[in-house]
Amino acid sequence: MNAYNPEQALLEARREFGEHGGVAPSISRSATFTVLHPGTMPEIFEGLKGPADGGCFLYSRHFNPTVDVLSRYLAAMEGTEAAICTASGMSAISCAILQICKAGDHIVASGCIYGGTHALLESLLPQMNITTTFVDITDMEAVKKAITPQTRIIFTETMGNPTLKIADLPVLSAEAHDKEIKLVVDNTFSPMIFTPHNMGADVVVYSLTKYINGASDLIGGAICADKSFILELMHLHTGRVMLLGPTMDPRVAFDIIQRLPHLPIRMREHSRRAKAMAQMLKEMGVKVIYPGLSDHPQHLLAEKLGNDTYGFGGIMAVDCGSREKAEALMEILQNEEKFGLIAVSLGYFDTLISCSGSSTSSEIDLEDQQKMGLSPGLLRIALGYTGSLDARMEQMKRAVKKVLSGS
Repeated sequence: MNAYNPEQALLEARREFGEHGGVAPSISRSATFTVLHPGTMPEIFEGLKGPADGGCFLYSRHFNPTVDVLSRYLAAMEGTEAAICTASGMSAISCAILQICKAGDHIVASGCIYGGTHALLESLLPQMNITTTFVDITDMEAVKKAITPQTRIIFTETMGNPTLKIADLPVLSAEAHDKEIKLVVDNTFSPMIFTPHNMGADVVVYSLTKYINGASDLIGGAICADKSFILELMHLHTGRVMLLGPTMDPRVAFDIIQRLPHLPIRMREHSRRAKAMAQMLKEMGVKVIYPGLSDHPQHLLAEKLGNDTYGFGGIMAVDCGSREKAEALMEILQNEEKFGLIAVSLGYFDTLISCSGSSTSSEIDLEDQQKMGLSPGLLRIALGYTGSLDARMEQMKRAVKKVLSGS
């Protein structure tokens, strides 16, 4: 595994105090800010001065002090020069792509990605004359073959949703940069575990709603990249974040700031429990997919690319064989065993379970689901950390025996 320590990087990030010396940063809810001298305002609108350049804050759709604190912390964690926070993960993905691509451009994307992202690439962007070729991101020959002179982005998730394919980011980066293409990576499933920028990713995007926040009580996104790209996104005349306006509320930013210090603890425990549960299910003869198992196709790659001590993530997939069996297992787990909750999303302190083909991947047509290895009976299980692990494993064991015995 890698020696990079995102936890230490986050710890060493500049600590922000409240305006009256509070141990927590203040929440700045102002929509607009006072310019002390008239000559400063034209310089801000011309892009010559910002808060970090001798200017000042202008308007909270542009920059906000509280949101800036979270952005700096995330940049430190990711090892990037800068970051910008947005109102959702999808807005982060959309703005990053639209900042790089224009009409006539092309994207090569992993076929194993979140359904909303797939819909953006397949259905919405073609209306802007931006096309996408979906490939098996673990097949470098397929990736190379898909690249055209119009390709501007290779897009992938580090850990694919929901089949958990691991992207070889250093190899993808080398290919992208050889062709002068940007590598954009969604690392939502695996903060702390992987650091894509250190493996050559140009832009790293997140849904902060998931693990980074950890409480399933708010929506947020982030784009981490070089300072020049972040400033492009926030340019007053051409910045996609600035002009499309997916502004993060400062109160949301404050809540996430307060939860960042225990993200490493949470990620280790999510991973510990998922590995133990996956190992138990494997021994029971259940078809389980988890990067921490030795039979996972990219297990050695995940081991090589991952940062020390954070494990292999809190998500596993169980192939029940049919949607009917998947729904029966969910019914027992939630309503009989009180094991977890039938809900989309992930990163919550309780376990969240969903049948991906009919929920978070339902935007992907059946043929493409089959191509990406998504069976109708695949359950995505995002392991929480409530209750004792032994008790949770017994609950899972009883439920599986009722539904999948002999399957």
